[in-house]
Amino acid sequence: MRLFKHFGQQRQTLAGALCVSAALWLPSVGTLRAQNTPIISGGVGFLDSTNAGANFFQPVVAPLVAIPIGKNLLVESRFDFRGVYARENGKDGPYKGTFFKSTQYLQLDYIAASHLTFTVGRFLTPFGTYNERLSAIWMQNFQNAPLIFPIGTRTTGSSDGAMVRGVLISKPAVQVNYIGYFSAFSSVPQFESARAAGDRVGVYFPGKRIEIGTSYARFLQGTHNNSFGADFWWQPWRVPLQVRSEYAHGEHAQGYWLESTYRLSQWRGMNSVIGRLEPLFRMQQVFRNSPGSGDGLPSADTKLADFGLVYHLPQEVRFTTSYSRKFSDTGNANIWNMAITYRFLFPMWRGGQ
Repeated sequence: MRLFKHFGQQRQTLAGALCVSAALWLPSVGTLRAQNTPIISGGVGFLDSTNAGANFFQPVVAPLVAIPIGKNLLVESRFDFRGVYARENGKDGPYKGTFFKSTQYLQLDYIAASHLTFTVGRFLTPFGTYNERLSAIWMQNFQNAPLIFPIGTRTTGSSDGAMVRGVLISKPAVQVNYIGYFSAFSSVPQFESARAAGDRVGVYFPGKRIEIGTSYARFLQGTHNNSFGADFWWQPWRVPLQVRSEYAHGEHAQGYWLESTYRLSQWRGMNSVIGRLEPLFRMQQVFRNSPGSGDGLPSADTKLADFGLVYHLPQEVRFTTSYSRKFSDTGNANIWNMAITYRFLFPMWRGGQ
């Protein structure tokens, strides 16, 4: 597989979560261990969005750094720097900007064995699949995260604490991986975190290229509550189709998202003019069980249908455009998004093989 193709998700590999990663999205543990040179990676992008007629745009820089220390330790981090520019007085005023920065993860991984990794520091909360695998700007098919994203991740998507992950069963027919974590409360800027604990268990069937997973999170400060989730991914062997989905149930709401992509590479190859095109579709809904101010979820039942196109340009450049129609008791709206992103990767210095 191509080295560090999706390097931002390498915590899946280091943990031994090979059941999906090795076959579909991530580099192998052996390849990663052979790489002794620190890596600087990440993405830059320009995002433009028009929501219910209000336009705003965001220039984004999201660097990722991975520093191997010997054969068993890895320091890895990802940051996000972006400006958000919107009209000051609705649709007609001048554009005004605000700068935001965040530390998405900053962690130390100890690779105890090929199927077992311990992590301490700040890490992406491993609830469901979107946060760890698809949240980086160079991986996103749609600009906006799924509506149910805050369930189980506490809106920030990051946790400060400790995590263990590995593989319970690794056979040709089935592979089972697990994650367990504990997060401490923190109000330190750039390191905000809630006190919580949780786990995810995934089962992957290599012959069918199907993964089924379940997630659980327990919020341990203030009013304690539970969140549950389930996910399903499928990438058939014979066609360039990907199907991804999640369901989540929280204290005040529940919902799902279902996304499918189909790259037209069967027509003259992936690098042909039409083979670089990838149509997208995502359907999602949130159902409110009770009011929950500040939970990051829509305040009323909401349905969203997303239609998009990705064009894969050479040199890891992607152009994405999408249209979404929102249906909600708070008002229906049209959402138009456009983005161009560039994925970069280079070593800090030349290393040995």
